[in-house]
Amino acid sequence: MAFVGKKFPNLSVNAMNEMGDTFKVNVLEEAINNKKKVVLFWYPKDFTFVCPTELHAFQAALPEFEKRNTIVIGASCDTAEVHFAWLSASKDNGGIEGITYPLLADSNRNLASTLGILDISNEQYNEETGVVTVDGDNVTFRATYIIDEEGTVQHESINNMPLGRNVNEYLRIVDALTHVQEKGEVCPANWEEGKEAMQANAKGTAEYLAKHLN
Repeated sequence: MAFVGKKFPNLSVNAMNEMGDTFKVNVLEEAINNKKKVVLFWYPKDFTFVCPTELHAFQAALPEFEKRNTIVIGASCDTAEVHFAWLSASKDNGGIEGITYPLLADSNRNLASTLGILDISNEQYNEETGVVTVDGDNVTFRATYIIDEEGTVQHESINNMPLGRNVNEYLRIVDALTHVQEKGEVCPANWEEGKEAMQANAKGTAEYLAKHLN
């Protein structure tokens, strides 16, 4: 199910922080109540291989997101207790010590199911027993959402398990969204902050193409 252009689901989920505090997070309310953008990124599992590289990359970029009035939230289907164990493990041991943004612990999979990002490709239904089974861990793909200050999803993307994300691309998209909000212009291919945007009409497109692609 595509959520772009729609409000993010109004669901509260358990979360954990680096201090070992367990609390509830409602992503929609985080955006609206704080009047901030939110980058929510899902990863498959704690204590795995690609995942810690992504979490540390988002942490390294956290000051840049904060400059852009943007909250970063990580999420998986692990429990809060497993999150804290991983948060307490050093980088040398594959841990994520030093991560300061909250991690959703969607262990009941309510939010992941609503978003449709669980890997259920191997789900099987036994007609004789009426039992549905999943061959695997029933975890999420690498899904990413950018939500605006009104709680509307402006970007969503899903990577398969082995494909790590480029955090700089999400900074670029946040910049593009802010430019659209503030200037009323649209952002062409490969646009970056400081580059020329264009008017959302045929004349604007023609002028941009003539100037940049000839």
